Amino acid sequence: MTTPESLTPAEARRVALAAQGFRRTPKLRLRRPFDPALERLHVLQIDSVNVFARSHYLPVFSRHGGYDTTALDRLLWGSGEYTEYWAHEAAFIPVRDRPLFSWRMRDFRERRGADWRATAQSRTVSRVRERLAAEGPSFVRELEEEARESRGPWWDWGETKRAVEYLFAIGEVVSAGREGFQRRYALAEQVLPEAALREVSRAEAQRALIERAARSLGVATLADLADYHRLKTSEARTAVRALSEEGILVPVRVAGWTGPGGRPEPAWLHRDARVPARLSPDALLTPFDPVVWFRPRAERLFDFHYRIEIYTPKEQRRYGYYCLPLMVGGRLAGRLDLKADRRGKQLLVQAAWREDKAPSRTVEAAATLLAEAARWQGLHSVTVSGAGNLPLPRRIDAS
Repeated sequence: MTTPESLTPAEARRVALAAQGFRRTPKLRLRRPFDPALERLHVLQIDSVNVFARSHYLPVFSRHGGYDTTALDRLLWGSGEYTEYWAHEAAFIPVRDRPLFSWRMRDFRERRGADWRATAQSRTVSRVRERLAAEGPSFVRELEEEARESRGPWWDWGETKRAVEYLFAIGEVVSAGREGFQRRYALAEQVLPEAALREVSRAEAQRALIERAARSLGVATLADLADYHRLKTSEARTAVRALSEEGILVPVRVAGWTGPGGRPEPAWLHRDARVPARLSPDALLTPFDPVVWFRPRAERLFDFHYRIEIYTPKEQRRYGYYCLPLMVGGRLAGRLDLKADRRGKQLLVQAAWREDKAPSRTVEAAATLLAEAARWQGLHSVTVSGAGNLPLPRRIDAS
């Protein structure tokens, strides 16, 4: 393919969506339909909110439709192919790529280690190491010395939880599965292969991470590339320069992408990116989907101003507690505040909103997606409150 020197906004959107795996292909009939999405995403963000569905389940549903979430759980926690780390926020990453974050583990150790070694907390860290070495994978409650340790201001964490999270951050401890949303912790060498424990130089690792970010984003600015794995802009710039010299990243202009002073914003295409002639998917997105997680990119690509309101006082919310972005025809066309009523077997649409330039078929697309989402979650119907400006039917059958 001849790499274009410039892209229209519509072409940039299609490049980005294709890179993110928004293509329905025969691969979806494979035993593991989630593989194409995981390959495209590289990181799968984890979040504790479970109002509708755990956030890490949704990107696969957004791209491929309904699937068995227990099969995804077995892959993520039981296959040995994936592990957890601070890759964007807390996220699943391929085990083979864990060494690419060894520089971050060193940073955590250098930034926080001295403080921990100089305080009584160091004794707790040593005790946790010894217990995990002797007893193997354990939950925090099994590592605590007392049934209920005194809690601190940090998310109500006790000493043992703070110690084990420190060890997780510096790479000595990993997640060996979960019960509900509680991690089961283990020493890294107890559950990971030796290759996953090696260290990679900072420059080599960050170059690889920027290349993976570019592959997942398709077309991106420096800020987009840096945000994907949370690199410093200065370090991302160094990696971009090296990848550009190698021809892996190709400079491109995107019409309408402007920086400070109205100057054109530099952007890069991954050399393997494609510009689809047509691509117009419909999807419900989690607030933690890479399509929207970096808000400046969502505004630049989709003219979609988005903020999650779960931390906003109820009286100050504009759209709802947990609004999922609604994609129609490859455009971000609305927001749906969803809640699963599992006892009543229904999906509650607490508010439904459409954007000013939403496609004319937004109501029909939203209704279809809601029915599909309800079936995926084992719910029988969709009940709509009527709040918002998207005029959905008050009841949608999902059987």
